[in-house]
Order: sequence, then structure tokens, then C-alpha cells
Amino acid sequence: MNYTEIMVRYGELSTKGKNRKDFISRLNGNVTKVMRGLDKLSIRPHRDRMHIQLNGEDYQEVITRLRKVFGIQTFSPSIKVKKDFEEVKKVALEMMQEVYEDGMTFKVNTRRSDHEFELDTNEINLQLGDYIFTNIEGIQAEMRKPDVKLLVEVRQDGIYLSNQVIKGAGGMPVGTAGKAELMLSGGIDSPVAGYLAMKRGVELEMVHFYSPPYTSENALRKAKELTGKLAAYSGPIKFIAVPFTEIQETIKSELPEGYLMTIQRRFMMRLTDLIRERNNGLAIFNGEAVGQVASQTLESMVAINDVTNTPILRPVSNMDKNEIIEIAEDIDTFDLSIQPFEDCCTVFAPPSPKTRPNLEKARFYESKLDVEGLIQRSLDGIVVSTVMPNEEFLTQEDTEINELL
Repeated sequence: MNYTEIMVRYGELSTKGKNRKDFISRLNGNVTKVMRGLDKLSIRPHRDRMHIQLNGEDYQEVITRLRKVFGIQTFSPSIKVKKDFEEVKKVALEMMQEVYEDGMTFKVNTRRSDHEFELDTNEINLQLGDYIFTNIEGIQAEMRKPDVKLLVEVRQDGIYLSNQVIKGAGGMPVGTAGKAELMLSGGIDSPVAGYLAMKRGVELEMVHFYSPPYTSENALRKAKELTGKLAAYSGPIKFIAVPFTEIQETIKSELPEGYLMTIQRRFMMRLTDLIRERNNGLAIFNGEAVGQVASQTLESMVAINDVTNTPILRPVSNMDKNEIIEIAEDIDTFDLSIQPFEDCCTVFAPPSPKTRPNLEKARFYESKLDVEGLIQRSLDGIVVSTVMPNEEFLTQEDTEINELL
């Protein structure tokens, strides 16, 4: 079909009262960012709907991108018809014939903002329904649960027809809940945590720790490519690469093995919190799930959280691994996450970490180190870049070589 626009219906934000205007404005900005490169589009947000005029752009590409925009409940590709009811009937019939299968049921559902139009909603429903019933052999009307709904909108500038309702990503527009840092590893869990944070409207910056030469360049590229996967839901994302080699080498050489993981995590949390403060973030997100590994017991969380009063949010904390993997597969991060490029947490993982570290002991061992100097030198080496939606950093050749080794 020669669709002329995509009609977007808002999700949760439609209930947000006085903030509604700001939320719609943010959604408009997010849609605009996600549609970058489709220059012919005209995006017009209104109080109850957003209308994206295609102007010749590929509607399938627009639909693919819209599926990942938070704040959208549903959307429909539509055809604009002039206010000639004979023409409306002709186009409506063509739309229904294109999707009809034997035994299919249908319903006509009309909304009318132009109350001067010659037919009211009931008359439109009846006349279009009769015309389709007469001209498609075997089709049946069904008011409660039809197989297909023919959606009709009578506006001032024309009549819009659609027979598809496509489910959107739901949630809230990214940015409406403020900004935060995500501690992004190369694993399965943290990208899922980032996705869930963005679904609640949080604008994220990625903080990734790397330890050359112990971690490879591909480990860093993998984290950036995971960021690109998440950027498809929000637009460009700031990626903050934090050098961690000196800190890990110092901890390994000077502290008891059982507390290596706890002290490393305390340093990571401190650094992330300082970056958050610099960038006016409000919280820290990570991919910890209670009890999944040694550093994610409640005792470990207490010992690690001790270094900050900033809210630490863990969207996957109560999920089991299969639930996390299911989301990772849905958002297309799973296959990338399991690529065997080790991050700094894996490379320096002690064989027998404390699962129930004592907070006072953690503080005591840490006091033996030059904490301020180590932190400052790490901050001085930070590299900041911007990752675009679906930007790729790992080549197929890199992956194939690594799998052979």
C-alpha cells in the first residue's frame, strides 16, 4: 500500500497531567533523533497523537525505528484520502482486500475531529462496513474481537485509513526521568539493566572500565557496540572509558586475595560517582542480580555501596538468569554479550572471593592504599566519545579470529 503517514499513539505519558506537554516534546525530540537520515519526514506532535508524514520515505524503515522508541503505546501506517466518500470506500476496500484471508472477521472504527463532515461516526461505520461486506466474499463483521479493524480518522485536512495497530515499546520517553550513569561491563546483565532504565525515561551515560594490556582492544570495542545497541532506543549515547589497570595491579599486589573483588568494586563505584557528579547525573545503574556472583550478595552490596550516598539502582536485581537472557535476546545484545572478549572484572577475578565481606575489614584494607592518587590518575586518563545508534566497532573478521584461538 502507498502509505502517507504513521499515526503514533502515546503510552503512559498520556496520563501525566501538567507534565504532558513536556513529555510529548521530549518524545518528539527522541523520535526526531531516531529518524536521523530520513530527511523527507515531517513529524507533527499533538496532544493526543503524533503524526509522521512520510513524504515518500520507506514506511517499513520508519516502523523498524519506531518500535524502539520508548513512550509509544501503538502506531499505525495510514493512507490519507481526500474527503470524497466514494474515494474513501475504494481505498478502504483495497486495504481490506490486501490482508483478507478466508473466514476473516472485521470491524470499522471511526474517530471524527472534523464535526462538519457530512457523515457522523455511526454512518461512516455502517456505510464502509456494508461496502466491504458486499465486495469481499466470505468476510464477516465482528464487533467484539475482530481479526482486523479498519481505523478511520476524519480530520480537517482529509480522511486517514489504516488496518494495522503495531505495538510500540511502551514506557516513558528517554530523558523525562533525568540523567544517570550505567556501569556497563561486556556481559549480559548490564545492557539489559540499561534498557530497563531507559524504558522508565532515564537518559544514560555509559561508564566502562578497561585494563590494558590485560583486557584487549576488542573488549573495549564490544562495550561500545553494546552501547550502540542501546542507542537505538534513545539516540546517541556518551561512552566514558575509564582506565583501571593501575588500580587493579595495586590492589592485587598489596591486599588479601579474598577482598580483591570487594575493593575493586568500591573503586569502580567511587569513580562512577565522581563522573556522575561532574556530568550532573542523579543516580547510578548497574546490572547486579542478587546472589548471582560473589560480588552481588547483599553483604557485598553493603560493602561496595558504603563509598557513596548516591542512589544505586539495579533493574535486574530480582530476575533469574533466564529472564535476563530473554530480554537480552529481544533487544539484540545477547549474541554480542557472549563474545569471549574478557573485561577487567573477569581478568582480575580472584579464585576464592569473599561472598560475605566484612565492611570494617574492607575499609581497613582500603585505608592502606593511596586512594585519592589512584582515583585521580584514573580520572585523568578517561576517554569520552559519542556512540551512535547501532554503530559497529567489532568487525566480523575480529570475531572469527577470536573464535579460532
